[in-house]
Amino acid sequence: MAKSNKLNIFNDPIYGFIGTQNELILELVDHRYFQRLRRISQMGMSYLVFPGAHHTRFHHALGSMHLMTQAIQLLRLKNVLISGEEENGLLCAILLHDIGHGPFSHALEDSLVSGIGHEQLSIRFMERLNQVFDGRLHLALQIFKGTYPRKFMNQLVSSQLDMDRLDYLKRDSFYTGVTEGNINSERLITMLNVVNDELVIEEKGIYAVEKFLMARRFMYWQVYLHKTSLMAELLLVKILKRARFLVSRGKNLEGSEALKFFLNHSITNNAFDDDILDGFANLDDIDVLSAIKRWQGSDDLVLARLCKMLLERRLLKIKLRNKPINPQRLGEKLAWVKKEYQLGDEEAQYFVFSGLVKNQVYDNEYQKINILGKNGKLNDLEKVSDHFGRGTFPKITTKYYACYPKASV
Repeated sequence: MAKSNKLNIFNDPIYGFIGTQNELILELVDHRYFQRLRRISQMGMSYLVFPGAHHTRFHHALGSMHLMTQAIQLLRLKNVLISGEEENGLLCAILLHDIGHGPFSHALEDSLVSGIGHEQLSIRFMERLNQVFDGRLHLALQIFKGTYPRKFMNQLVSSQLDMDRLDYLKRDSFYTGVTEGNINSERLITMLNVVNDELVIEEKGIYAVEKFLMARRFMYWQVYLHKTSLMAELLLVKILKRARFLVSRGKNLEGSEALKFFLNHSITNNAFDDDILDGFANLDDIDVLSAIKRWQGSDDLVLARLCKMLLERRLLKIKLRNKPINPQRLGEKLAWVKKEYQLGDEEAQYFVFSGLVKNQVYDNEYQKINILGKNGKLNDLEKVSDHFGRGTFPKITTKYYACYPKASV
C-alpha cells in the first residue's frame, strides 16, 4: 500500500496553523507512543485551580516543534549553516523531548517508576522509535543527548532558553489565564544567534530575556507551585503510595492491566526493556483517574478517604512557609488525626505530612545565557543586566509546606 504524501496541519490556539514538515514527522505524530500524549495532562492537577488548564503534552510538543521551525529559519537568515539532515534531527528531537512523561506529567514522576526521570524515558522511547524507523532518528538522539558536536543544537532543545520553555510558558499562561506568564517567544527567537556553535542572545534582546525569566518565576510560584495545585498532586502521590502498599500486602485492587503491573513491580532503570516500555506506553491519565474512581469504594479506609478527597476536591489544608515547619506543631496535628480518624501512626501520616519545594529562575552553573554585545564580545547575562544585580538570578528559593485536615486543631 502506497503511503500518502498528504501532511497534516494542526490548528493551534497559540500560533495558528502548525504543519508537519515531512513524512517522518507525520509518521512520528501518528505513532501510538506519541498519540498517547493526548492523554497526558501538561500541568498535572492544576486544573483543580485553573479550570482551563486541560491542555496536554501533545499540544506542547507540537508547539515546541513550531517554535523550532521558526528558530531554524531565523538562524539560517543570520548565516548559521544548518543542513537539511540537521533540521530534521532538531525537529524530531524537540517533537519527542517529552514523550517519556507518565500520567499527570511531573506529578507522578517518581511514583510509578522509581529513579527513572522522564528525560531518561524519553531517550528509551526515542531509541525504540529509532529501531522502528530504521535509524532515521539517530541524529535526533545525538542532539537530544548532547553528544552531537554542534552544541547550540542541544541548547535549542534543552537549555535555559530552549524551545521547550518558550512554548510551555506561553501555552500554560494562555490556558490558565495567568497573564504574568505570557512571553514574547517570537521576539526571543528573533534575538537568537550562534557564536562558536553555542547559542547566544543579541544585546538588544536582553530585556526580552529578563521578561522571560521573571515570567518563569511568576509562573512557578503562582501556577506550577500554587499551594492548592501542589496539595492536589501530593494527594495523588499519596494515593499511589497507599495502593502500592496494599498490593504489596496481597490486596487485589481494581485497575487497568498496565497500572496494576506498575503497582505490583518496582522497575529499575536496568530492567526497563522493550516489553516494559510498551507497558508504560499504555499508561496515561485515564488509567489513574479510572482507578481512583474505583478505589473510593475500597474497604481500606485510608485509600477510600484519599480518593474521595481528590475526586470531590476536598483537599487537605496546606501551609507554605519560608522556614522549616515546627515538628511539635506537626505532631499535634498528627495526634488529632490519629484520634479523630482512629488511625495508627503509619496510616495517619497519609493525612499529616511536610516537605519542601524549590525554584531557581536562573542557574549559571548549569548553563549560562550569554549576551552577544555590539562589539562582538560575549558576557554572562548577570554581568550586563540592569534589572538584576550579580547573584540575584542563581538564588534558589525554598519554601516549606505542612499538610493536614482542615478540621484539625
